[in-house]
Amino acid sequence: MKLAGREFAGYFAKPDPSSAGLLIYGADAMRVALRRQEVIAALIGPNGDDEMRLTRIAAADLRKEPARVLDAIKAQGFFPGPRVVFVEDATDGLAPIINDALAEWQDGDAQVIVTAKQLTARSALRKLFEGHPKAYAVGIYDDPPSRAEIESTLTKSGVKNIGGDSLSALEALARTIDPGDFRQTVEKLALYKMGDDTPVTPEDIIAVAPTSTEAALDDVINVVAEARTAEIGPLITKLEAQGVAAVGLCIGATRHFRQLHAAASDPGGIPSGIQRQRIFGLRRDRMQRQAKDWGMRRLETALSMLTDTDLQLRSTSRAPAMAVIERTLVRLSMLAQRR
Repeated sequence: MKLAGREFAGYFAKPDPSSAGLLIYGADAMRVALRRQEVIAALIGPNGDDEMRLTRIAAADLRKEPARVLDAIKAQGFFPGPRVVFVEDATDGLAPIINDALAEWQDGDAQVIVTAKQLTARSALRKLFEGHPKAYAVGIYDDPPSRAEIESTLTKSGVKNIGGDSLSALEALARTIDPGDFRQTVEKLALYKMGDDTPVTPEDIIAVAPTSTEAALDDVINVVAEARTAEIGPLITKLEAQGVAAVGLCIGATRHFRQLHAAASDPGGIPSGIQRQRIFGLRRDRMQRQAKDWGMRRLETALSMLTDTDLQLRSTSRAPAMAVIERTLVRLSMLAQRR
């Protein structure tokens, strides 16, 4: 079955315990990972991992040993309670293996949680989970969290007494930073207000928001998009000193170039495309110029390069991660120079 629209938010908070499985797919690995963590925690509770009621299987391992997923589904643990088998970074090539496992699934077996990158409507994995009577599939997109989702995050973190202005400030912040960073910001806000019963103010949010890191991240991405190659190295050094991971930088660059591509390929033209991406103010004008300078075809090349880099960063390669992403950003910047 397919979970469409915003209904998946409620499902992640309270998943069906009798379901055979769930497929979570999307282009943004961070968003997919956060949703996967949320649904697994809701299914097995905070102690499920410690009680060995969670089995993790990498896609590469499953290709080598197809029987692993069915064995894990049927296995009986030492501790009572629901169990989950988590298959990470699955592809359509694993659809027959997972299909065979779900065909053998019975009530009381472990639930199968599968994550994947962006999948088309013709994807074998999507068709498997969307067509299964006791399984679900949900696509995670780059839309900013709704007010209801933000309020849910605040409640889980214990943040109370927050007014409309502060909630609007959090909504604006959620549109500009990664979902993982936003969740950490809310947790920092909870610590910041611990023992303080006064209402949360916009100033409180500014005090805990990751402004310096985000500004530096935006700086390096804009430098790349505007072909200012000589400035990349110093900015990378600054980000590394602030603790920014190479994968996070790659995710941020991919999101930026995906927005530029969406604008450049919009049937209504670049200004219309930028507006559809909900980009406003000075950032709108800057990204509008970038989309025009790059053009749709070169942006497609850029996204392909970033995807390859993301795969390399998540592989077992021993190459220094920050050097890998810096090399890609330099290549992108040089690509931007080709008018």
